Amino acid sequence: MGLLKLEALAQTPLQTDPFDYVVVEGFLDEAAKESILGAFPEMKDAGSFPLSEVEVGAGLQALFDGLNGPEFRRAIEEKFGLDLAGKPTMFTVRGRCDARDGRIHTDSKKKIITVLLYLNEGWQEDGGRLRLLRNGEDLNATAAEVSPAFGSLLVFRRSDASWHGHETYVGPRKVIQMNWVVSGQVAAWEQLRHRISATAKRLRGGRGDGAKRGAHAA
Repeated sequence: MGLLKLEALAQTPLQTDPFDYVVVEGFLDEAAKESILGAFPEMKDAGSFPLSEVEVGAGLQALFDGLNGPEFRRAIEEKFGLDLAGKPTMFTVRGRCDARDGRIHTDSKKKIITVLLYLNEGWQEDGGRLRLLRNGEDLNATAAEVSPAFGSLLVFRRSDASWHGHETYVGPRKVIQMNWVVSGQVAAWEQLRHRISATAKRLRGGRGDGAKRGAHAA
């Protein structure tokens, strides 16, 4: 069995209300948990960081390689009825939340597909559970809620209706975000933007830019 449980993804129906998404619990091989979590970077600041700004161990790199491989791409293409051949990907990593994270949004129009893969052992908190929403105003207008437990996978098609957010949570919360985007220029710009943001957080002693950071929920 591979690191990614692609058969479980294939067998899970695509949901279309209120937008196209699929949730797969236990998407990762449990035998790889120790190697993945042991390779996760120590992250003291909230916010999203590109891979160029964090130290990634071998176990986590294997996970990135799997997600960026042709088998996973074909599984997503089949699930969403898309052709992603030639579309660039980009990755960011988040290790913590603060009180400003979780505000409702839909993701940038430059993104085609968003993949969120959570890596938290034994999640018990009420906050920090990502909600897929029926509008952009009410965090309780919930169509589905995704626990950020280890191996929980959420994939959704970005649209003007792909509202999501979560209740406040402050503390460690590990998640990988992957996106297929419309062009290489977009991928390069987004990675540069995250690098600048990461540098600013370090220079400010971890305070970061709360307004920008709070606008995103993963």
